[in-house]
Amino acid sequence: MKKPSRQIRDEIARLQEQLKQAETREAERIGRIALKAGIGEIEIDEGALLSAFEEIAGRFRKGGNQAAKASSAVAPGASAGVAEQG
Repeated sequence: MKKPSRQIRDEIARLQEQLKQAETREAERIGRIALKAGIGEIEIDEGALLSAFEEIAGRFRKGGNQAAKASSAVAPGASAGVAEQG
């Protein structure tokens, strides 16, 4: 039996709200980590910062366990290849 269109719209609205909440949680988590790493203290163009985050995401997507090992080799507070500008 097919669902009425109103029920489908209600489900879509509910799922969109769940997505929004999940994205907010993820953004807050990533933001806290970035602040701990000192990102908030450097002046960097948003485009450059986005590129750096994309590079990091790519390393973790491709490398899996290798990326985790490589990141643990970087001393806490040390730069992991992101140049400070300003």
